[in-house]
Amino acid sequence: MTARSDVAAAAAIGAATRELRLPVVRAEAERLAEEALRSHASHLAYLAEVLSVEVDERTERRRRRLVAEARFPRLKQLGDFDFSLAPPGTEAIVAALVQGSYLEKGEPVVFLGDSGTGKSHLLIALGLVATGAGKRVRYATAAGLVNELVEAQDDRRLARLVARFGRLDLLLVDELGYVALDGRGAELLFQVITEREERASIATASNLPFSEWGQIISDPRLVAAIVDRLTFNGHIVETGQNSYRLRATRSRRKG
Repeated sequence: MTARSDVAAAAAIGAATRELRLPVVRAEAERLAEEALRSHASHLAYLAEVLSVEVDERTERRRRRLVAEARFPRLKQLGDFDFSLAPPGTEAIVAALVQGSYLEKGEPVVFLGDSGTGKSHLLIALGLVATGAGKRVRYATAAGLVNELVEAQDDRRLARLVARFGRLDLLLVDELGYVALDGRGAELLFQVITEREERASIATASNLPFSEWGQIISDPRLVAAIVDRLTFNGHIVETGQNSYRLRATRSRRKG
């Protein structure tokens, strides 16, 4: 190709990629073409490489957007979790959850354990895995979720908010058990859980065993209904009683 035809080709690529909204192809096409020439790659191999970089960048942008929309309070990775302090079998259960079949089946997940045992860590990490798979996730504490629902009800937009929660692939509800819920709040939480029942997954974390959920929800029938929906075909993950935070504090003091 002549220098003039190269310039014309670059201009054509620029115009086409703008029209097709392929900014990475526009930015990388010339560099990848030079690499293809040096490696004697075929035209098809060059085209595949150009399209791959665009797809990879779009995938990464979507992942970052999904993470931002999930509203995680902090980012926690499964690789940073110490399963040696967790009850036997916990690591195997979590490893199975990472495969994602529970999401496809709309099955619930419940993390149970004392304060400081890593429930929130595992909850957030599971949510990050889901966003990496392109799933729509939302994190909220139980108190924060109830407050959001109460405000929506007062503003007469509760139905829209519940429907929005219903469209998520995974709803994460943390700290269920730390703050007592009044009757109105418990009923609104139940409404969201029912919206997702057997259709979309909800993962919760609680410091209380199911037998003590009556401490945070006064209506025993509502407690039974919520527990029933959060455990039917669900995955119960017990994180035990060994507080990671307490152990870390003691280690620092000894150090």
